[in-house]
Formats: sequence, structure tokens, C-alpha cells
Amino acid sequence: MPKVAIYPGSFDPVTNGHLDIVERGLKIFDKIIVAILYNPNKEYLFGLEERLEMLKDCLKKFKGVEIDSFDGLLVNYAAQRKAHAILRGLRAMSDFEYEFQMALMNRRLNREVQTVFLMTGLRWIFTSSSIIKEAIQFGGNIDGMVPDLVQAKLVQKFDLDTGSGQTGKN
Repeated sequence: MPKVAIYPGSFDPVTNGHLDIVERGLKIFDKIIVAILYNPNKEYLFGLEERLEMLKDCLKKFKGVEIDSFDGLLVNYAAQRKAHAILRGLRAMSDFEYEFQMALMNRRLNREVQTVFLMTGLRWIFTSSSIIKEAIQFGGNIDGMVPDLVQAKLVQKFDLDTGSGQTGKN
């Protein structure tokens, strides 16, 4: 039976750190389902369909990866997809505290699904979707932090003048 993991997240937007976790996760699992959690109570920069399309494009080079979305409890989704594990990336101690609580709750809800943590590569330790959105919004250089397609979509979303690094809304 193939070893299947769910890699959940909002991926708003997907970063090179996310891609690093998928690439390294594929050395452990036969299949990774990268799943966007749909939370109607949360405000996103990119819509669900935009995030699905970006993930499909950014992950097309990887064999054994499926892109999906879900709502509700992650462990229920994992059971429905016959996944053995939930794959999570950790950057810092603050990530660990939250992820540890979630892993314990998920284990209490379904003891058949394990949580596997991968430390993010040192190169990506400071990278998060939120920080990237904030940096580019104010004209910061995010070269190499997100795939080229994602960077182009961010520039478009924030209506940036790429020549000057300033927003076009001045």
C-alpha cells in the first residue's frame, strides 16, 4: 500500500519554502496531496481557484503530487483520502508550539493519521506567505523566494510598476 501524506495549507501564495517541503517529503512518501484548506471566514489575497492553478503550475515537475482543496477537519479529509500522515513544515519555535497543539488534537481525533514534521531548509527559515505579501506590497525585492509565476501574479495583484519597485497606486 502506498504511503500517502496530506500537506495542508492556505498557500496564499505558494513559496519556495513550500516547494522544498514537498520535494523532501517525496523522499519519505509515495504520494503527497497538497491540499488547500478552504476557510470562508478567512480573507485571502488569492482566490481558491487562483491558488489551485498556481500550485498546479509550480508542482507539475514533481511526480507523485496531487493538488486538491478541502473544508472541515483535516483528519477527516486525510481519512477520506486514505492518507497515513499529515506533512507539516516547521521554521521556528513559534511554528512548533502551534503545530504541536494541532498534531495532538488531530491525534486525539484520529489515531490512525500521524503528523510528520520537516524542518524547513535554512534558506527558507524566514520565508512565509504573509511576510512575502507584506514585502512586495511595499516594494520589497522577493526574487528567489517564490516561483517566477507567483512573483508575476503578486506584482499584478498589487499593481506594481516593476521598473521602479513602486506601486502603481501613487
